[in-house]
Amino acid sequence: MPRLMMPVLATFAATLMTLTWGNALAGDSSVDVFVDRAKVFKIQQPADTVIVGNPVIADVTMHDRYTVVVTGKTAGSTNLIILDKDSKPIIDELINVGPSPTDLVTVMRGTNRYTYACSPYCDASAQVGDEKDAFEITSKQITTRNEMAIQAAGGN
Repeated sequence: MPRLMMPVLATFAATLMTLTWGNALAGDSSVDVFVDRAKVFKIQQPADTVIVGNPVIADVTMHDRYTVVVTGKTAGSTNLIILDKDSKPIIDELINVGPSPTDLVTVMRGTNRYTYACSPYCDASAQVGDEKDAFEITSKQITTRNEMAIQAAGGN
């Protein structure tokens, strides 16, 4: 294959993957999402029950009985089953969650990994697999910041 064709084929493959995501819950083989990103899907029948095999990997929320929101939480695979009011499956799909495709920089210091979100400035980003102390410190700071934002907004 000529080298000039490779970028064209890569772009075509990426475009094709993006186009098929919209149809994933309509019967294709899997749903692909990224960590910390949500994707909206429509289903054909009203949902009554939602089951996620491993809620640590993906979160699934029903916006309404026909709209599913899948949010990637941790890289990995799990499954999604949606049942109708008669407990018959409407959806039984594999969910693949991959790491964020952009803005993350990984720094290796010996055997320790540190991850930063850079867009355009870098801030620590707690990612599964990062050095334990750095992960815990960053996670605590994120939690504290979120609690402060909720309090400032008048929440509980």
